[in-house]
Amino acid sequence: MGQVLDKFHGRDWRKRQIRKISDKVFEHIKNQSGRNKLTFEDLYIAVLLVYNDINKRLPGPHFDPPSKDQIRSMMQGLLVTLVVAPTVAVAAKRATEDVPGVGKVVRKVPTSIYASLVTLAIVWFQTSRQEIE
Repeated sequence: MGQVLDKFHGRDWRKRQIRKISDKVFEHIKNQSGRNKLTFEDLYIAVLLVYNDINKRLPGPHFDPPSKDQIRSMMQGLLVTLVVAPTVAVAAKRATEDVPGVGKVVRKVPTSIYASLVTLAIVWFQTSRQEIE
């Protein structure tokens, strides 16, 4: 019954709840790891904490957290994308600089911005493809 009434609190209430969840996870990670590196186990615990709090605090259906294998495969895909995509973007920029019409525009865009845009587009494409599957 409480979750039904919570729907009427509005967008600000929902933002406050999400902020509480993220602050709790951040504090847990900060307190648990006195080291500078975040291990896979720390990441998985953080994901479980987020899903647990989402299911407790926010109204709506129950969300099951992803398995360790799903998180591991997402991380590997993301790392490959973040390493390979900028390299491909720089090579593509160099290749298109001599194309008539397009080359003038490509030359004006700084390489860092061009690489960032291409990387974001590839990450967006990957995540939208994963949502479809």
